Amino acid sequence: MADLNPIAKRIHQLSPDPVELTLGNGTTAIFHISGAEFFQQEFQAEGVCEDDEADYRFITSTDNGSVLVGRKDGSESEWTMIGRVTEVTRDGS
Repeated sequence: MADLNPIAKRIHQLSPDPVELTLGNGTTAIFHISGAEFFQQEFQAEGVCEDDEADYRFITSTDNGSVLVGRKDGSESEWTMIGRVTEVTRDGS
C-alpha cells in the first residue's frame, strides 16, 4: 500500500485542535477541523475558519499528491475549490 499524504496525516494528527494551514497562494488561516478520517489512502475532513466561520472541506486529490480545500458559498449548497494546503502547523495562539 502506498504512503498516506503527509499533509493529510499532519491534519489528522493535530485535529481536533486548531491548526494553521498555508495554502498554495501563500495565505494562512486558523482552522478548526472535525471529522478528519482516512478511507484507505483517501483523506477527508471538514472544518471552519476562524476568520470567516465559513464551512470548509478538505480532501486528497485523485493522485494523493495534494490536499485540496473547498469552501461552501454562503447559504447555498455549492462548494468552490479555493486551493491546496502546502503547510500545516499547530496553532500557537
